[in-house]
Amino acid sequence: MKKLLGRLNKKEWGLIGLSALLIIIQVGLELQIPSYMTQITTALEMKGTSTSDVLKPGGLMLMLSILSMLTSIAVGFIAAKVAAGFAARLRASVFGQVMDYSNADIKQFSVPSLLTRSTNDITQIQQFVAMGMQVIIKAPITAIWAISKIANKGWQWTTATGVAVLVLVAMLTVILTLVQPRFKIVQGLTDRLNAVIRENLNGIRVVHAYNAEDYQNNKFQTANDNLTKTNLFANRVLALMNPGMSLISNGLTLAVYAIGAVLIQSAVMSSKLSLFSNMIVFSSYAMQVIMGFLLLSIIFVILPRVTVSISRINEVLDVAPSIHYPSESVTPVTSQAVIEFRDVSFRFAATEANVINHLSFTVQPGQTLAIIGSTGSGKTTVLDLLARRYDVTEGEILVDGVNVKAYPEAELNRKIGYVPQKAVLFSGTIRSNIDFGQTDEHAAALTDDEINEALAIAQASDFVDESTDGLDTPVAQHGDNFSGGQKQRLAIARAVARKSAILMFDDSFSALDYATDQKLRHALREKASGTTKVIVAQRISTIMDADQIIVLDEGNVAGIGTHQSLLADNQVYQEIAYSQLSKEELA
Repeated sequence: MKKLLGRLNKKEWGLIGLSALLIIIQVGLELQIPSYMTQITTALEMKGTSTSDVLKPGGLMLMLSILSMLTSIAVGFIAAKVAAGFAARLRASVFGQVMDYSNADIKQFSVPSLLTRSTNDITQIQQFVAMGMQVIIKAPITAIWAISKIANKGWQWTTATGVAVLVLVAMLTVILTLVQPRFKIVQGLTDRLNAVIRENLNGIRVVHAYNAEDYQNNKFQTANDNLTKTNLFANRVLALMNPGMSLISNGLTLAVYAIGAVLIQSAVMSSKLSLFSNMIVFSSYAMQVIMGFLLLSIIFVILPRVTVSISRINEVLDVAPSIHYPSESVTPVTSQAVIEFRDVSFRFAATEANVINHLSFTVQPGQTLAIIGSTGSGKTTVLDLLARRYDVTEGEILVDGVNVKAYPEAELNRKIGYVPQKAVLFSGTIRSNIDFGQTDEHAAALTDDEINEALAIAQASDFVDESTDGLDTPVAQHGDNFSGGQKQRLAIARAVARKSAILMFDDSFSALDYATDQKLRHALREKASGTTKVIVAQRISTIMDADQIIVLDEGNVAGIGTHQSLLADNQVYQEIAYSQLSKEELA
């Protein structure tokens, strides 16, 4: 909670201060009303009372009520403004923090969990701030001010009020003790339910293909039942709060009138009227005390959820990005697009064994480097290290003679065009997907000719030209309105359009047929001859023409050379090659 309040800015604290002042004025207005009620009661008991003797205090009571209502509206407006603005800023902070995460950082959280934290958890906090500004300030002020008003009205009534408050506090303590741990479990179960739903939606085709609807339904039902049962227990306990508050409130009212009846009966005639007026006033102020705690109970209803949500948001914001980038630009030492790995080894933080062992190579501008190996041999990790999604454990990686750790993030990213293993498209149009990101600090939007050139190199012109809307063809979320091969070609076109010095392809030709694959590689050689290309592939046909091929085997370098040299004397490469193509095709 302290961290949460620390994220409020000066303007928001100023609005909270103004809200507190208005609430004090509101409470003062409300607590003046019972005094005018006493005047009316006294006037009615006296002989010769005129209508004006009743209407005058009644009119003042009405005016105070209207003023109290206006201040309450103003406080509600301010609270809504502060809560909405703070939630928007907090949501932006969470999003920005996640955007700065490295691959290792983001693996600390699941995607469904990050979605829940960015939406549901922040909504809980927003509701708490909006209600808390009104209730947390008003409740204690109301209770303390009301107690000061009734302190000298009679120790019997004061004692009854004190007992009611103690019972109320005991009830709230028991309820919160039971509910708080359950809401922490609820948030985790919500993450689990989101994960099941997301997994099912992403794999709906596989579910249908294997007739696995019942299996997925049971999986969802289990997660749903667990969440429902935990929510039911917590809300059933919280449901005891309202009848408990009503019982205490009504009990205190009954006690005040019972004590008043006894006191009035035993008093002399001259004191009966005064005792009756005191009883009416005390009853009103005692209800104000109980109302103060009733307002706090509203906060106690949402407090268990909010404390869990605050903790989960702080967990995201407290993760410091493990990769830090310098701010100063660097000057290349060698010619553009030279890549050099110097005795690079790497292992993930949670593992003991290296994923990459003592990898060294150099790629000159315009050359093509291919990396091949069995699944899990570390091929993709090499690309991740080059793009600095992870930092090397040993050795160093140089781009243009400068260690990648010396590059500012934007500058390094501008040097490298990247096509991931799974083609990623964003909702929008083909144009917005190709002209994606920033290729240069002051670059303007790509022209249609530049986009079409990239599409031609990626062999995507055919299906784009056939579309009625051309470059403005809509792209659904994840590119679900395109085939796997079309998505890969659009992703390749996006990388080519950046005209980066280095192009990285992470098994990005796997969904292409052999003819398209060959045409695409030929176009890259012709139109991007000065670009250094790093290709991770499973197919021998994709890498046969590479200037240099690295064969990885469980993170170790099993061989480096050309296709012909490796085919002649490298056993690992031979096994991969002969499992895919005949000797004639390989020759």
